[in-house]
Amino acid sequence: MVGLIFVGNWIVSKHQQFFKRFDITMQQFNILRILRGQYPGTANINLLKDRMLDKMSDVSRLVERLRKAELVDRKSCPSDRRAVDVIITQKGLELLEAIDAEIDELQDDMTATLSEKEIQQLNKLLDKFLGSYPA
Repeated sequence: MVGLIFVGNWIVSKHQQFFKRFDITMQQFNILRILRGQYPGTANINLLKDRMLDKMSDVSRLVERLRKAELVDRKSCPSDRRAVDVIITQKGLELLEAIDAEIDELQDDMTATLSEKEIQQLNKLLDKFLGSYPA
């Protein structure tokens, strides 16, 4: 377990350093990717919460920071005035393109000591480990 925690923290640290260059956090990147998957449609806050990798994130606060950076737009939902629809902007899509151009290199560097077969084996073991994760 200590090894998993250590590796998890190392991965998070490497990603934090990487995203700092783009002036966003890992959680903001996660929201942008979810929104790109919904594009040209929108997503509400609950959908973003459900799909976030970090379930402890304050999604409303993250969306507001992304809005201030003009990476997303927020609009009142026509069918439910209490709900908010969020859509990625062109600027947000362009930022993801820039990140996509470099993130594979980061991931390749992090897995350089593993063969393709070992990566597949690790993924299978992690999936098995997560078998007890609540759905």
